[in-house]
Amino acid sequence: MNYTSFLIKYAEIAIKGKNRYLFEDALVKQIKLALKRVEGDFSIKKTQGRVHIECLGEYDYDETVNELQTVFGITGICPVVHVEDEGFDKLAEDVLKYIDDEYPDKNHTFKVNCRRARKNYPMDSQEVNMEMGGRILDAYPEMKVDVHDPDIMLTIEIRDDKIYIYSRIIPGPGGMPVGTGGKALLLLSGGIDSPVAGYMIAKRGVKLDAVYFHAPPYTSERAKQKVVDLARYVSRYSGPINLHVINFTDIQLEIYEKCPHDELTIIMRRYMMRIAQDLALKSECLGLITGESLGQVASQTMQSLAATNEVCSMPVYRPLIGFDKNEIIAISNKIDTYETSILPYEDCCTIFVAKHPVTKPNINIIKRSETNLSETIDELYKRAIETDEVIVIS
Repeated sequence: MNYTSFLIKYAEIAIKGKNRYLFEDALVKQIKLALKRVEGDFSIKKTQGRVHIECLGEYDYDETVNELQTVFGITGICPVVHVEDEGFDKLAEDVLKYIDDEYPDKNHTFKVNCRRARKNYPMDSQEVNMEMGGRILDAYPEMKVDVHDPDIMLTIEIRDDKIYIYSRIIPGPGGMPVGTGGKALLLLSGGIDSPVAGYMIAKRGVKLDAVYFHAPPYTSERAKQKVVDLARYVSRYSGPINLHVINFTDIQLEIYEKCPHDELTIIMRRYMMRIAQDLALKSECLGLITGESLGQVASQTMQSLAATNEVCSMPVYRPLIGFDKNEIIAISNKIDTYETSILPYEDCCTIFVAKHPVTKPNINIIKRSETNLSETIDELYKRAIETDEVIVIS
């Protein structure tokens, strides 16, 4: 089938009232960015509450659909054939050819759904539905009409310039266009959870920056590259990401030497959150994002999360908080991060994990333990911030 254009469907954007055009413009912008990764020339335009993509010349159909399926805000991608308006008889010929090309097996139920944007067309929508349905039944008697639950919903859109014919809807990722929901900083590790958390928040229209805490020589350059690769997978959906790489080794060693070992994870996590918040404020982010899931590990109990939150003044978003591991893995497979996440390169959290971590930390006790660091931590904190290496992921 030689599809000449795509009709892009969206859902939530349609109920945005007077601000709707802002969301539509953001969607068009993200579609343009996605199609830059495809070889071909495309014209993208908004028309009467829809987005149409015209394919100008040769293009790769599968690659185009794959890239469109990374654009948040799209709920459906309809491959379209458009024809000139040369009268109803010619339109009927074009529709029959479309069915013949698209459905070699004619043993299907169908319904014709005409939409008339051009109201001066000589037949109204219902007349087109009935007459076209009759032509289809005459040409393909093995097909049957089902107006309630058809196998094929054949849509004919009569517009000012052309007539559009389509029947397939390829699912899009849904959500809201990136850039419409503000900006936040993702704490990105080399694990399964945090890339999924970034994907989930980007799906709500949030632009991402990210921070990775590196601990050389305890974590290798391969571990760092693994995180860069994960950020690149997420950036297919979120757009470009500024990835901050912070050398966290000295702070971790100081905590390891001077704080109770059952509190290591919580105290390290608190300093990560402090640094992340400083970076977020500098880059005008409105919140932090983590991949924590309630009860998954010792540092993710209600008490542990409260102890972590206590050092932050900005919101901390945890989109996976109610997910179990299988649900998280399913999304990581969907966005192609799973196989990279399970590569055996340790991150700084797993290297310095306590053998018997506290699961119900008392904030006052944690603060008292942190006083053991008072003589050195400010200088170490400052040096860690100065190591900030920003890698632009696109």
